[in-house]
Parts: sequence; C-alpha cells; structure tokens
Amino acid sequence: MSEQRTHDHRHPHSHGHGDDHGHGPGHGPEHATHPQGGAGAEFWDARYQETSRIWSGEANAMLVQEVSGLAPGRALDLGCGEGGDAVWLARLGWTVTGTDISGVALGRSAEHAADAGVADRVTLERHDLTESFPEGEFDLVSACFLHNYGDFPRDRVLRAAASAVAPGGTLLVVGHAGWAPWQEEREEAYFPTPQDVVAQLEPVTAGWEVLRAEETERVQNQPDGTPGTRTDNVVRLRRPA
Repeated sequence: MSEQRTHDHRHPHSHGHGDDHGHGPGHGPEHATHPQGGAGAEFWDARYQETSRIWSGEANAMLVQEVSGLAPGRALDLGCGEGGDAVWLARLGWTVTGTDISGVALGRSAEHAADAGVADRVTLERHDLTESFPEGEFDLVSACFLHNYGDFPRDRVLRAAASAVAPGGTLLVVGHAGWAPWQEEREEAYFPTPQDVVAQLEPVTAGWEVLRAEETERVQNQPDGTPGTRTDNVVRLRRPA
C-alpha cells in the first residue's frame, strides 16, 4: 500500500501493500493497509474492486519527507497499491519497481504511471512477499505500512527488503504505532516500536547507520471527514557504501 487514504478504518494491504497506501505482503498507508497472514491475492483483488479508488493517489508523507533529498537511482516500493509512491518517485527521476499482491492494484498503478507520463520508469511485479521477492539491488527500498495482521511474517519480509538494498543505499520502513483513536474494529495486531524494527533487522543491517528511528504524529481524516491525529513509526537506515 502508498497513497493516503481518505478514511483509514483498517489496513488492508501487504502482500505487498501499505496502510495508508497500501502494502503488506504486498502493499503499503499513509494510504494503505497491508494485509498479512491469511489474506491472499483473491482477497485483495476483491477489496480493490469494491471501489474505483481506495487511496488518494498521493505519495506517503513520510516517504516525501525522508526521500526528497536523495539522488535518484533504483527504487523498490513494497506494497505499491495504486501507485502513489511509485509515481512520485518516478517523477523525481527514480527508476521504480513496484510490487503488490493484487493484480487489480497493479493495473491501477500502471494507469496512474501512464497518466503521469512516467510509465517508462515504473516496472510493476506481482508478488506475495511471503513467497517471492523482486530480484536485484536498489538504492532505495521503501516499505510503508506493511503490517502483520494475522500470521504475516513482517520481520522476515523486512529483512529480505534490507538484503535488497545496494551498498550506500537506503531502507525506509514506516508503520503505525497503534490503532487510530477512531478505529473501532480492532483486530489483533502487533505494532512494533522503532527500536523493535531496528532490532528485527539487525541480522542483516549490523553496521548500518541508523539515520532515524522514532515516532511521529500526522494528521489523517477520520471516517466523518474531520481531521484526526495518529502516531506512526519511521525507521531509516543507510547501508555502508
């Protein structure tokens, strides 16, 4: 999942998405909700088909904040959802590989990239990140709101993400610190702290520079459209060159 969601009741993505945006085992949120454990491609395709658009189409705010100053290179967007993050990166000159578990989401990402005139810089791959992972090394690997509801092995997927970072490259992991105050349907979920994430990555990232590992607040619209505040976690690491 990677675009901001107008309301964010639950998070749905990940097999490659995000929550605010959409990714999980394949998505990413500011927009997304990443889905893990149990929820496969059929579930996510049906979820996307419920409406013509789930996410706002904009990039996750934390991605924008953390990546704007980096020199463009090769980027991997885990849980690309409808393409908000991937298109934003491509507009900056990045060559982007976006992954998601949902073919419907990937189709929308392709349309978004074409409409934005960056289709030549965006490659889309369908992956259930619990079973397969994009090949290659990347100067930026972004995992925004890739949460582990159910039995999704988020820590294992994030270590795979770290392994895909090229020397001198950046790993960005953004997630929720907990449920939003207005979310009533709260399924069982584990929300790791920034320090938890750093520790979970250490088998791969020992010796890397921790550029940021902290909680941050942001404004997100509640279901009734009024602004609300929620807390997210951001972890940014740089692999030695």
